[in-house]
Amino acid sequence: MLAFTLRRAIQAIGVMIAVGIISFSMFRFAGDPVNQIVSIDTSAAERANIRASLGLDDPVLVQFTRYLVNAAQFKFGVSYQFRLPVADLLKERMPATLELATCATILAMIFGILMGVYCALRRDTLLAKLFQAVSLIGISLPTFLIGILLIYLFAVTLGWLPSFGRGDVVPIGWWTTGLLTLSGLKALILPSITLGLFQMTLIMRLVRAEMLEVLRTDYIRFARARGLTTRAIHFGHALKNTLVPVITVAGLQFGSVIAFAIITETVFQWPGMGLLFVQAVQNVDIPIMAAYLIMVSLIFVTINLVVDILYTVVDPRLRATVGHTT
Repeated sequence: MLAFTLRRAIQAIGVMIAVGIISFSMFRFAGDPVNQIVSIDTSAAERANIRASLGLDDPVLVQFTRYLVNAAQFKFGVSYQFRLPVADLLKERMPATLELATCATILAMIFGILMGVYCALRRDTLLAKLFQAVSLIGISLPTFLIGILLIYLFAVTLGWLPSFGRGDVVPIGWWTTGLLTLSGLKALILPSITLGLFQMTLIMRLVRAEMLEVLRTDYIRFARARGLTTRAIHFGHALKNTLVPVITVAGLQFGSVIAFAIITETVFQWPGMGLLFVQAVQNVDIPIMAAYLIMVSLIFVTINLVVDILYTVVDPRLRATVGHTT
């Protein structure tokens, strides 16, 4: 198990080095950083001094090594637009994005699993067919359109929920949360539904398909022959084995939710990292763009590593395979 974890960790480090090469290339090929910092009438001497202070005259290998070392310490330079350290900007925006992504994933997991189990066990009922129809809508409609429709219905027409912003937040150390205020909770509802709807429908359809497959296996027939209760068969055996692929999808989808929260944060003007990235693209703020790429990749790699380890915890067969190979 330890050797398996170490191998996965080494692979994760290799992926992050590759991502570092890509993000470093943004500084080399996306234009001269000096032109983004100074004005048009800045003299050549001042430009040369700025280039020297930024280390842009050093060899490429030296610049890349320095960039990797600084990135490993979460030092991403200074934003061209805000004139502030990028790490501080990400630290300020990260609670909003993680809170939104976590709430969206929890909603998607709870309702997706419940709806998937119901559609598998009561697949001929009217409610199950309604759930499947809703899942098709959730997969087919683009995220921005879902967000606009929810804003029009619940914010503009009914006036029940706010259409933008995060509401009032409470600081807990460096972290800020809106879960402890009424306006923060109300502001979180529409973005969470918008962001989690696709994931919920995906999990629902996956759970339904996997559970229908598991219910046809021999060990389920054997469990029925032993006289186990229907509840024990469905939830103690079938659902437990169904959750193995769900863990993978949910884990990777959580990374996707964070990475692609850009659209939802833009629609609802949610003050998270996604909105910050959109503003950075509009202003060609390369340090923020590169840092966002590294942060999202780190989240993906970490989640993937955790999912691989959880696999061996949930499925005993994988533990045996890992133990044999190590």
